[in-house]
Amino acid sequence: NWSGLTRLGPVVEGLRDRLVIFRDERQRELFDLPDAPRPGPETPAPARFLPEYDNLLLGHQDRTRVMDVDQATPLFPGNGAALGSVLLDGRFAGGWRIERAGRGGPEAILRVELSAAPSGADRRELIDEGARLLAFVAGAAGRRDVVISISA
Repeated sequence: NWSGLTRLGPVVEGLRDRLVIFRDERQRELFDLPDAPRPGPETPAPARFLPEYDNLLLGHQDRTRVMDVDQATPLFPGNGAALGSVLLDGRFAGGWRIERAGRGGPEAILRVELSAAPSGADRRELIDEGARLLAFVAGAAGRRDVVISISA
């Protein structure tokens, strides 16, 4: 959807015999590589922090695999789309941003705002994944914290 590319049907047809074909719950064809890893259907998706304007949420016309039909695409008006998106078990659950304090950024706080309270396991997973994110983007910070809040 985001690229504006059209007429890809013939391209996919030319690759059909080299792909594995599945059907989703709406009977649409889904294509994958034969040797690609595929976890079982009951495998929970890990918590993920997506960047602003991530293709998963913005690049698809049908976003129902990650968000509810009546849920607006998370551009977070008023914040200039400065928040990333949080996925819990593969579904959109809220937004995140990193705040830096102190001269030279000795402190980095990952603020996670969720639309509903997470389970204890999801909360722990968010904190662990958030700590890895902070280590990656703010490794030099003297203090790194993950703060989770629930929006009203």
